[in-house]
Amino acid sequence: MEPQILSSSIVQNFIPTRKSTSRKGDNGIVIVIGGSYIYHGAPVLSSLAALRCGTDLVYTSVPKINVTPTRAISPNLIVIPLVDQKLTLGAVKKLVGALPRNLHSATIGMGLAIQEKNSLLHLVKSLLDRDVRLSLDASALIPEVLPLLAHKNVVVTPHSGEFKRLFGDVPSDSNVERIKLVEQNALKYGITILLKGPTDIISDGKITYLCEKNTPAMTVGGTGDVLSGLVAGLLSKNRNCLESAAAASYICGLAGKEVQDKLGLHMTPMDLIDAIPNVMKPFDKIV
Repeated sequence: MEPQILSSSIVQNFIPTRKSTSRKGDNGIVIVIGGSYIYHGAPVLSSLAALRCGTDLVYTSVPKINVTPTRAISPNLIVIPLVDQKLTLGAVKKLVGALPRNLHSATIGMGLAIQEKNSLLHLVKSLLDRDVRLSLDASALIPEVLPLLAHKNVVVTPHSGEFKRLFGDVPSDSNVERIKLVEQNALKYGITILLKGPTDIISDGKITYLCEKNTPAMTVGGTGDVLSGLVAGLLSKNRNCLESAAAASYICGLAGKEVQDKLGLHMTPMDLIDAIPNVMKPFDKIV
């Protein structure tokens, strides 16, 4: 099937309706797991983006050294400390024991320092065993994780370098070649891939969407963390990985365009988060 270029009319079908009688938790419960001594901001950006897209509850799990600044940066965040400075097996086991029982989705990897690969694998397996929808980014994108993800409800959001590390193939600059590579790997592993670039390519191997952005201001660090938060937030309500990844890419692109029109090439990821409500309002549906 030919790839489809994303539009508002396509994406509106991917944003769930909200009941006027709904209660806290009905509209998504997310956990964001990331951060390190250097990259304290990444999980904050993902968490705030998830909240801004309409998620009811967002938990932010960061290494203990990051807990105080993370709590201080926003009263909107519910912070669960990782007991070590990096992701260790001990920290993962404690975290899994502390997770909310009714968790809908998780995003892992933004700014995350991983002490040992087994700790990441244990975390991913534990969440998948609970039927939590997963979005993996950044340091969580390692080839060792692929066997666990096969034919599960998972989105991976690599840029070209992370794609090469994860799948072993280097995406070229040609969109035709990039699309082919994304489709092949998505089909092979039974996952949804969102390959970031000037045009995002989102595919589960059977259906492919393209998000044409034309927003060079979005090369600033942190916009990928915002995207990951949007993926997880949308996944918590629409349990379909392809639809949630496509909608997140499109909304992130719309927000980027709005900010670039306003600020030119002087965007920060916080500007992007602030633009999310305005671009999502037309998709709001209440019954």
